[in-house]
Amino acid sequence: MRHFWTITILLPVMLILPATSVRAQLADLAFVETRAEATDFIETTRYDELMNFVDVVVANSDRLFRTTFGYTTEGRALPLVVFGDVRSAAPADVRRVEKTRVFIMANIHGGEVEGKEASLMMLRAMAEGRYDRMLDSLVILVAPIYNADGNEAIALDNRGPQHGPLGGMGTRANARGYNLNRDHTKVDAPETRGLIALLRDYDPHVVVDLHATNGTHHGYHLTYAPPLNPNTSAGIIDLLRGDWLPTMTERIKGQYDIDTYYYGNLPWPGQDLPRGWYTFDYRPRFNNNYVGLRNRPAILSEAYAYLPFRERVDITRIFVDEILQYAQENAEAIRVVAAESDAEEIVGTEMALRATYEQSPEPVEILMGDVAEEIHPFTGDIIYRRLDVRRPEEMFEHGAFTPTETERVPEAYLIPGHLVHVLEALSLHGIGYEQIGREDTLEVERFRIDESRTAEREFERHHMREVEGDYERLRMAIPAGWYRVDMHQPLARLAFVLLEPRSDDGLLAWNKLDDEIEGQAYYPLLRVTAEVGHGTSP
Repeated sequence: MRHFWTITILLPVMLILPATSVRAQLADLAFVETRAEATDFIETTRYDELMNFVDVVVANSDRLFRTTFGYTTEGRALPLVVFGDVRSAAPADVRRVEKTRVFIMANIHGGEVEGKEASLMMLRAMAEGRYDRMLDSLVILVAPIYNADGNEAIALDNRGPQHGPLGGMGTRANARGYNLNRDHTKVDAPETRGLIALLRDYDPHVVVDLHATNGTHHGYHLTYAPPLNPNTSAGIIDLLRGDWLPTMTERIKGQYDIDTYYYGNLPWPGQDLPRGWYTFDYRPRFNNNYVGLRNRPAILSEAYAYLPFRERVDITRIFVDEILQYAQENAEAIRVVAAESDAEEIVGTEMALRATYEQSPEPVEILMGDVAEEIHPFTGDIIYRRLDVRRPEEMFEHGAFTPTETERVPEAYLIPGHLVHVLEALSLHGIGYEQIGREDTLEVERFRIDESRTAEREFERHHMREVEGDYERLRMAIPAGWYRVDMHQPLARLAFVLLEPRSDDGLLAWNKLDDEIEGQAYYPLLRVTAEVGHGTSP
């Protein structure tokens, strides 16, 4: 049954500083508002307004510093604000202080704007001194608008039945049509290059990624996820699933009577899956999975899209505040987990190339919910409003992944010197390699390609490739000028996913090596095995 509600909307006088205001001048922060606040959460903040807002709050604090970390397809600078007892926003100054670095990013999807608004409100609160207590142990980095081009592509119907902002929101993809949350391994978008450079240069200990979800009608205000790739260090998963996320869930429930839980959905119509609670993909093309393979804790938040916009902003702020509170209380322990993950030896171990859902040992209680249909006041379309319904249902949870195919991590990968684009990709991610200075004869493994095929359907402007085959051992001369990727390094997990030919999210899968394997019997990269390769000449 459809429920038709009368919605009266009064648009207040705009109190935000216009984009043409003189920048970097001190202002009374009580009168600095986001567009969302100034319109009673009917509209969302535009890029120029956001940049002006950031300039004003930064000018009001000697602990806020603004810089940029990249540019969009349409040439918009991506702002990064650093809050802490640091000398500047430069990476060297931020990393110089012995404190835990927490990076908060919002708006990777231009229509999911609650994280952007919450981030701006938090920056204003930082300028007002309300987060000063955290600076004894934290440095906080905030990127309030990542998909800036998508944010500006405002339309009233961009997110379908999502409950606001009723004045419109941006698009999921960037200006080139890329979903930036599928781009972390292929790195096709300029925005992604900037983000990965940020992760490489600032090396945050924690990454928080703010979203909204509009799937299953559940009973939660917000759902969340840790890194899901099964190659993630066990120490990171133990920290997040064993303490951090359960602690926040309990605190939010105790203080606000608000339920949060691990992200999930019931199977979509047409999916051949039994009823259960299913998380999303494990591959590192997704931000939080990618961060996990960089040996850092990552937390994805998904405010429930059928909450009214104001409430989505509120729960996002509450959730981020709880993340920061835990990070402050456990700052040193978080840095220890990151350092131990960096130092963990994976050479010779089996790592996942592909994976599938892992079912919980026993059914768990999931809160299902309901929505009411309302009429969008400006379009006449149906939108949904969350009802305060929390209906427990016992079902199996599929919230983690187990490998379906593995490969042993080698001592090193060997890359022909002419594959400059492969070396550039490794450098961008921060993966180390060195050039071989003299010819050497080594026992190596090379991958024999028995079959190669590409997907019929285009995805993210790619027809993804898969090869079948196996490794063969041989002894061969490796000429000077090749490159060696030593797997005794912190980013070995990420290097493994990028360089293995059977990886479902690596360089070969994303067509980055098509020219090198077309008509060829062997994959061009070689492996030095752990058994015979240790101690060979670089």
